[in-house]
Amino acid sequence: KNMQEIKVLKKQLSESFDMKDLGAARKILGMRITRDRKERKLTLSQEEYIKKVLDRFNMQDAKPVGTPLVGHFKLSKEQCPKIEQERNQMSKVPYSSAVGSLMYAMVCTRPDIAHAVGAVSRFMSDPGKEHWQAVKWILRYLRGTMGTVLCYSGSDTTLRGYVDSDMAGDVDSRRSTT
Repeated sequence: KNMQEIKVLKKQLSESFDMKDLGAARKILGMRITRDRKERKLTLSQEEYIKKVLDRFNMQDAKPVGTPLVGHFKLSKEQCPKIEQERNQMSKVPYSSAVGSLMYAMVCTRPDIAHAVGAVSRFMSDPGKEHWQAVKWILRYLRGTMGTVLCYSGSDTTLRGYVDSDMAGDVDSRRSTT
C-alpha cells in the first residue's frame, strides 16, 4: 500500500515539477546514508564533512585525543581577552566558524560532542586563547573518531541515559552543570 501511495505522489509531483527519480538516497546535506534492510539499520556518517572541517582549520594532522573535552579546560569569562591587543589577535582566529562547524556535526550525527560544543559556544562573542584551545581539542577528538556513525535500528532497545553533574562547575556563575 505504501509503495502505491509513493508512486501516486511521485506522479503528481512530476506533473507540476521537473524531476527524476534517482533511487534511494545515498547522501543528504553532506551525510552519507547507509541502509541495511535485512538488519533493519540505517546509519548516517559525516566522515567526509569532518575531514573537510579539519582541513579548513588546519587540523588534519593533529594528534587525536580520546575525549571531547577534558577536565583541565575550566572555561570562564576570565579567559576572555582583557586588552585590545589580545582582542585584535583573537579576531583573526576563526572561532565562530569552527564552533558553527562543530554545531552542525553535533546536531546531525555527533551527539557525543554536545556538552563540549555547548561549553565553547558560550564564548562566541569574545573568545580567548584558552577557548580556542578547547575548540581545537574537540577537533582533535573528531579526528580520532571520524568513522563514528549514528545508527538507527528497528530493534526494541530501551533508551538509557546517564547524567553526571558537578557541584558549582560553572566557574562564572558557580552553578552546577550536567
